[in-house]
Amino acid sequence: MRWIRPLSADLDEDADTLGAKARGLVDLHRLGLPVPPAFVVTTGACRRFRSEGRLPDGLRGELADAVRGLEAATGRRFGGEHAPLAVSVRSGAGVSMPGMMSTVLDLGLTSRAAAALAAETGDERFALESRLRMLTGFASALPGAPVDTAEDGSGEGGGDPGRLHAAIAAAEERIERRLGRPFPGGAAEQLETAVEAVFSSWDAPRARTYRELNGIPDDLGTAVVVQAMVFGNRDGRSGTGVAFSRDPATGEDTSSGDVLFACQGEDVVSGREPTLPLRELRAREPAVADALDTALARAEGHFRDACYVEFTFESGGLWLLQVRPGRYTGAAGVRVAVDLAEAGTITREEALLRVPPQGIGNVRTPRIAARARDGVVGRGVGACPGVAVGRLATTSEAAVRMAAEGPVVLVRPETSPDDVRGLAAAAGIATARGGSASHAAVVARSMGKPAAVGITGMVVDAASATVRAGGRALAEGDLVAVDGTGGELVLGDPPTTTDTADAHLRTLLDWADEVSGGRPGDDEESRLQAAQAAIRRRRD
Repeated sequence: MRWIRPLSADLDEDADTLGAKARGLVDLHRLGLPVPPAFVVTTGACRRFRSEGRLPDGLRGELADAVRGLEAATGRRFGGEHAPLAVSVRSGAGVSMPGMMSTVLDLGLTSRAAAALAAETGDERFALESRLRMLTGFASALPGAPVDTAEDGSGEGGGDPGRLHAAIAAAEERIERRLGRPFPGGAAEQLETAVEAVFSSWDAPRARTYRELNGIPDDLGTAVVVQAMVFGNRDGRSGTGVAFSRDPATGEDTSSGDVLFACQGEDVVSGREPTLPLRELRAREPAVADALDTALARAEGHFRDACYVEFTFESGGLWLLQVRPGRYTGAAGVRVAVDLAEAGTITREEALLRVPPQGIGNVRTPRIAARARDGVVGRGVGACPGVAVGRLATTSEAAVRMAAEGPVVLVRPETSPDDVRGLAAAAGIATARGGSASHAAVVARSMGKPAAVGITGMVVDAASATVRAGGRALAEGDLVAVDGTGGELVLGDPPTTTDTADAHLRTLLDWADEVSGGRPGDDEESRLQAAQAAIRRRRD
């Protein structure tokens, strides 16, 4: 049995085998868009690893062959002392599990490879920072040893090579303590250990919890995508970001997202770094922005749906790392479905089938009323529309405990995959850091929970269970509201307003009545259900 597939335009296997991430990369290849060379270790290898407790027979040899393919494609040598190749090692299940499994970037930057990279680029700081990032990610991915990135010194070195060397040595010592042996010195051994760590992360407590909450079977397993690194931290003309072909909160036909310059992808999704709006990319790197617009248009045309992409640009050149259709929910989902049908991209029947009937009556999103604005204590970015009111909780543990007695709003500096139970228990979410593609924003949208992220000036102190925002001090248990459209955190239980004149919803329901013969006086859920049933009968 073959456990590895090179990623190319002619690969035909589905996401059950390749994982959704690798399947998306195949689609990007077919669209002729720039994708770093990569291969995927299939989900079957993960299932075998879980049953036998070790890498499947033959996988090590396949890894060596696949790496030689990356070397040939890039003209670089994995862990080499001249023109070194580094790779990212990323999980990729067949279903989305945002941030729940492990990722290691910059793998293969051994001490000698890092020195070679410094000599090649003339930038020792960049090479050392990249090696430190690799060690930090590796430590975080080790089975049974989840760590805070800051603990391993990712920010300790600053721009000083001496401090970076010290932080690297400290990170290696931590890894040795956790592994019970020295950090692997060779790139091939590092890769094997990283693949094992990603496979093991499928059974990490947070991943199991996420699957339990979302009804995902435990036996699917994850694929592992190994891809040539593109360095968003290379220089001032490099960076990383995420982009949506349409606004994920409203469905409006305008691209949006987050970008960071001189950073790598984990900096965006973690929420630890203050991101910039996507429009800043056009201001600083217009050629990259043009290429990204082209990629979003092609992806949307291919999937016939709103799309999400992760991208990195190195010294002014764009590379795409992930793509998936958006399939927005709520009011945004209705607008996208209607707009695509009116543009002729999908049929009216397809638009009707894309919108779930449950909750269609709640598509008209509530907002905090203007007269309640005096109670606003902080404003950020609206990540998921709606209003949630509840008692303030500053930790996931508190949110789970307090939710047993009534609604809770989870307020955190940023969220991580370890917050999954608290996110599930909360009625709404607010974070001090992060943008529209941060972990909190992505999970809130997947759960349909009102969320505001990147609230300016908000300080969350979990140790004292307090929050400072807008010159006010809030304590755990205080009643607050979060407006996920305006991105506001408000004291108390404010009055709300709802726009009852949603033109896109009216259009969709008119189409539903035409299909089913329904009446405008019927409730909206019934009208949509009747139309979907009629469409399915015709197709049968």
